[in-house]
Amino acid sequence: MATTTTTAPRPIPAAVVPAAGVSSQRKALRLLLHNRTAVLGMLLVLFWVLAALLAPVIAPYDPVDQDLKLRLQGPSAVHWLGVDELGRDVFSRVLYGGRVSLPVAFVVVVLATIFGTLYGGVAGFVGRWPDEIAMRFVDMVLAFPSLILAMAIAAALGPSIWNSMIAMLLVWWPPYARVARGQVLSLKNRDYVTAARALGMTERRILLRHVLPNAFAPLLVLMTMDFGNAIIITAALSFLGLGAVPPTPEWGAMVAEGRELIQQWWISTFPGLAIFTVAVGCNFIGDGLRDAVDPRLRLR
Repeated sequence: MATTTTTAPRPIPAAVVPAAGVSSQRKALRLLLHNRTAVLGMLLVLFWVLAALLAPVIAPYDPVDQDLKLRLQGPSAVHWLGVDELGRDVFSRVLYGGRVSLPVAFVVVVLATIFGTLYGGVAGFVGRWPDEIAMRFVDMVLAFPSLILAMAIAAALGPSIWNSMIAMLLVWWPPYARVARGQVLSLKNRDYVTAARALGMTERRILLRHVLPNAFAPLLVLMTMDFGNAIIITAALSFLGLGAVPPTPEWGAMVAEGRELIQQWWISTFPGLAIFTVAVGCNFIGDGLRDAVDPRLRLR
C-alpha cells in the first residue's frame, strides 16, 4: 500500500516577516530622526526655547537695567555680547527677547492653523456654493502681500505686541484654509468616509474624527515652516515700530535700536543671529517633516 507523507511547512525567514505594530507615525518619526538636517534644526530651536525658558536663571543682568557709564562697550568678559546705547547688557536682552518673540510666533501659528483648518475643511466638505464664496474670500486676503497687510492692520491698531499678534493672525490663516480644503476634497469621498455615513455618523463627526485628522500631515509641515516665518514677521513689525514698545526686549526691536550704530555692530548682530538661527532651524525641521510624511519615502 502506498503511503502518503506530509511535509511540514518551511519556516519563513525572519528577514521577510513584516514588522508588526509599526505605525506610519513611527516610521515617519524614524525617518525624521535619521535626517541630519532636521535634527540640526531641532537642536537649534530647542536651544533657543531652553534659553528663553531659563533666561531668569542664565541672564547675568536685568534686561532693562541701564548704566550709562558703560554705554556702547563692546563684548568683554563682563558683558559677553557687549552693551547697547543705554548701558543695557545685550546678552541678557537677547535671552529675554526670546521670551517675547517665540511665544508670539507660536500663538499666531497655532491659532492660524486651527482657524484656517476649520474654515477650509468645512468649506471643502460642504462644497457647492458655500465653498465658492468661502474660497473667494480667501483669494481676496491672499491677493495682498502678507507683510504689507500686517503692517497696515498693526498701524491702524497702534504699536503693541498684542496688536501685532492680531494683525499677523488676520493675514496668516488663508494658506492653511487653502491646504485644508484641498486635502478634504481629496479625502471626503474615500471608502472609510462612505462607510462612516452608512453607519449613521453625523457629518460633523465624520469631518472632525475621520477627515481632518487624515489631512493634518501637510498642515503640520506648513505649520513648522511658518513658525520661522512668524518669527521674521514679528521682528519686522517691531523693527518698524509697530510691535513691541521700549523697553521690552524683543529681537526685531533690538535690531532696530542698533541700525544707526554701524561701529557698534554687536547691538544688532546678535539679535539678528537669533532670528536667523530660529528661522533656519524651523525650515530644516519643516523640510525633514515633509520628507518623513511622504509615502514614497516611507516605503524604502
